[in-house]
Amino acid sequence: MLAELQLRNFRCFESLGVGLAPGFNFFLGRNGQGKTSILEAACVLLRLQSQRSASLAPAVRFGEKAFVVSGGIENHRLEFRYSALRRKVAIDEVEQRTFGEYLRLGRVVSFANTDIELVRGGSDSRRRYLDFLGSQIDPLYRPSLRAYERALRSRNALLKSAQPRPREIAAYDQPLIEHGTKLGAMRARLVERLASFAAQAHQFISAVEENLQLRFAPGNQEDFARDLAGSHARELRLRQTIVGPHRDDIELLVQGKKAPQFASEGQQRTVALALKIAQAQLFALEEETSPLLLIDDIFGELDPVRRNALLAHLPANAQKLVTATTMQWQQTVMEGPVYELRDRRLLAV
Repeated sequence: MLAELQLRNFRCFESLGVGLAPGFNFFLGRNGQGKTSILEAACVLLRLQSQRSASLAPAVRFGEKAFVVSGGIENHRLEFRYSALRRKVAIDEVEQRTFGEYLRLGRVVSFANTDIELVRGGSDSRRRYLDFLGSQIDPLYRPSLRAYERALRSRNALLKSAQPRPREIAAYDQPLIEHGTKLGAMRARLVERLASFAAQAHQFISAVEENLQLRFAPGNQEDFARDLAGSHARELRLRQTIVGPHRDDIELLVQGKKAPQFASEGQQRTVALALKIAQAQLFALEEETSPLLLIDDIFGELDPVRRNALLAHLPANAQKLVTATTMQWQQTVMEGPVYELRDRRLLAV
């Protein structure tokens, strides 16, 4: 459990500290007060990445050059300092040369209204969903992803040059194939593990006999090397790498039909909730680890059926940070400290 959280020069906060309980923790306030930023800081502290932004640069308070987030978890003190020039992590005030041991200490699942983009948005949102989970349960996932992205960026830069040289481009084929093959296999396994959890959650939330299927849709043929070699002519014409894990996707099927095209908005929200619940259940049941759940202002947007179904499917022992504008959506009292944000100050209610 995350026992407490400290922010300095993070988003709108110059300085903020809060103690956290093991179960529910509620943060109330009007929009724009910084509720979401507190949840984001918890995610950044534990995972060194944001659940709401691909880059950490926007999290630095305006006019400052760096932010610091810190907190206590499992009798350890974690600290992460970020600037445009350097990332520094420390465990119990000892700076870590690598991120591996630091990232081992915390797991996170995030729920937000924007999760519907997992269904109706582009494939990049679904890849990010897989990457956020994969990097938390497989120590090889993050290195493979980073190595693939480096090779892809370099290869695409050469393809976009004024006079692309095939020999130089081919120099990046091997690392692209090596790391891309590993990454694709790990993503396929992730989808396989998530599928049953998502199907069960979806059926319970929808309260009707609707079947949700998850299928991994790789961005390349089984023989990646052959597929890449066969695409060279088109690559030179389009000036980009056109096959590989950067085009991976998840097919979401409700009653055998593609959810992005044929599901109603209510069905799409149900699918999105099922995907996030599947992450939490995978941590709790397969990994035997209770994740930190970040629930950002969604209870007031859910009808009572979906709200109760979500609460019923959250791992009971998981710590939960919840933001809301009010507590009027509660049908039953949920125990836990309640804080209110006013003028960037956090007050116990």
